[in-house]
Amino acid sequence: MTVDHPLPIVRTVQELRVETAGWRRRGETIALVPTMGALHQGHLSLVALARAHCRRTLVSLFVNPVQFGADEDLSAYPRDEASDAKKLARAGADLLYAPATAEMYPEGFATRVAVAGLTDHLCGPHRPGHFEGVATVVTKLLLQCLPDVAVFGEKDWQQLQVIRRLARDLDIPVGILGAPTLREADGLAMSSRNAYLRPRERRIAAHLHSTLVELARAVAAGDPCRAAEEKALRTLLEAGFTRIDYVTVADAATLQPIARIGERPARACAAARLGETRLIDNVAIEIS
Repeated sequence: MTVDHPLPIVRTVQELRVETAGWRRRGETIALVPTMGALHQGHLSLVALARAHCRRTLVSLFVNPVQFGADEDLSAYPRDEASDAKKLARAGADLLYAPATAEMYPEGFATRVAVAGLTDHLCGPHRPGHFEGVATVVTKLLLQCLPDVAVFGEKDWQQLQVIRRLARDLDIPVGILGAPTLREADGLAMSSRNAYLRPRERRIAAHLHSTLVELARAVAAGDPCRAAEEKALRTLLEAGFTRIDYVTVADAATLQPIARIGERPARACAAARLGETRLIDNVAIEIS
């Protein structure tokens, strides 16, 4: 989509609510796409899904400090608001909400949102406080604009389930939509952090998806999950990954590890490091 005008940007909750109130008065539905910027085609696919569901599409851009750990890459996280705004305008977004940290977390801010159970496994133990930070900022975004739907990518499967649970548990009247993962030609899931990979690491990175595909195929065929997971872990290490946080088969809804595939939907999930870069991915397990 070609546009000849810049994307409107608001930076305060008050400005945001003025804009969204006007849309509602005209009977227009609203979709929210939360992002941390550094936008790529995967993000723009979320915008496309949002536009397919609602008349108006609002995109937030906020690098959320409370979801980064002490040893993580907050200061190095890529930021280019002007470039992101141009991409969103071309994609057909209607408004960009880009608040400052002080707007989201004013002096004296003392509330946190925590989702128990769903954060006990997978990334939870490896990133203490991360999902509390995600749950807190997403709850604030949903309440700040009260959209009809909010769109999140399936690449962050655990995050998607956490957000679905908090919206349900807190009675926030918004539909949470999951968007399929967009991938590079070699299967690597699109991610802002892919930009950190050196050329050799980028070649290795493609093995994450292919290994998960093979893991999913093996357990769908009846292999015990633990044995298949151990094989997948060895495959990733032999490919050149420097550390494996986890590679596991989990119930798609509860995220609990499972020993053998049954009738409930399951996902093959992994988090692995290449140098300083941490990559995550997951694939659905198809049972014939």
